[in-house]
Amino acid sequence: MISPVMPTYARAPIEFDRGEGSWLIATDGTRYLDFGAGIAVTALGHAHPKLVTALENQARRVWHVSNLYEIPEQRRLAERLVEATFADTVFVTNSGAEAMECSIKTARKYWSATGEDRVEIVTIEGAFHGRTIGAISAAGAGKLVDGFGPMLPGFRQVPFGDIEAMRATVSDRTAAVFVEPVQGEGGIRPLEAEYLRELRRLCDETGALLGFDEVQSGMGRTGHLFAHEAAGITPDIMAIAKGIGGGFPLGACLATEEAARGMTPGTHGSTYGGNPLACAVGLAVLEEVLSEGFLDDVRRKAGRLMQSLAGLADAHPGVIADVRGAGLLLGLKLVDGTAPGKLVEAGREAGVLTVPAGDNVVRILPPLTVTEDEIGAGIERLDRALTAMEREAAA
Repeated sequence: MISPVMPTYARAPIEFDRGEGSWLIATDGTRYLDFGAGIAVTALGHAHPKLVTALENQARRVWHVSNLYEIPEQRRLAERLVEATFADTVFVTNSGAEAMECSIKTARKYWSATGEDRVEIVTIEGAFHGRTIGAISAAGAGKLVDGFGPMLPGFRQVPFGDIEAMRATVSDRTAAVFVEPVQGEGGIRPLEAEYLRELRRLCDETGALLGFDEVQSGMGRTGHLFAHEAAGITPDIMAIAKGIGGGFPLGACLATEEAARGMTPGTHGSTYGGNPLACAVGLAVLEEVLSEGFLDDVRRKAGRLMQSLAGLADAHPGVIADVRGAGLLLGLKLVDGTAPGKLVEAGREAGVLTVPAGDNVVRILPPLTVTEDEIGAGIERLDRALTAMEREAAA
């Protein structure tokens, strides 16, 4: 008999009763150090008091009114995002996929508004932009699109990190280029800063809009508010989600005034997007991440974690081939023949939760609020998991 929950996930056999900071406690009382953070979502850990307070206070006032009316919480969140970023305007969504859909529509509507016939969008192989038909058409990966065809036309993919391939593809017919500054699902693959700068120059030369998908890499995850800041450039459009809600469903499409010129009344909408509950939580997350010293602390802890993971790689060369990533968006690249799921399972047995990714990588994504002691505990548990894998392989 089919499950009442559609069986589209291979779920781990654990149910959690509650969370506390960097920890999740299962219904049987087992404590797990959460180095997955709900796939980079619980940026401030579990049950953060400021988020709990923001949600409780808003829940006692107004939950939902729809975008037929002014929503003060949505306006305040948008104003704060505009103050902190390149953007002039924000469309608030419920998820990263919706933020990407809005970004794609914004790019195409821009050219429609200018009267030019430019619809083609260029992306990078290995990308993940969500699971709507538009988002999987943009990514183009077989595992995402198989069985869901035909895909939407107007998308082209180029190899990762190949700026010459990008130059050969982007032209005065290109509407926009969309990239993840750090590919998450694709295997924690950062694009080099110079690549991003060249991409900005290429878009300026051809007139194409530059869009960033910072759903996973944003909101302080790399030690910057957004990953692209390290390259010293700005996009025209950006999709964000995950960490901005701290666990509450929330996303946004950010754009410059020029890029958003086609997004006039009636061109796009959402019933739930930007509702008071989500925006109250999002504003609390943003204020905490932007508080004095917070990102400096993330960078310091990220250095400690990267160094410790490199030590694990040295100690377990038969399992770990490389350590990659930026900030607290890190990945263990495993040797050929070692499936990421094996380390994820072994880690779970050792009491630490991680997330698999493409390119034979296991993601290490602790909350941005993880402590030094918790980093040490996570490394010790990962070490035990790796040792168990080696013993099993030798048996």
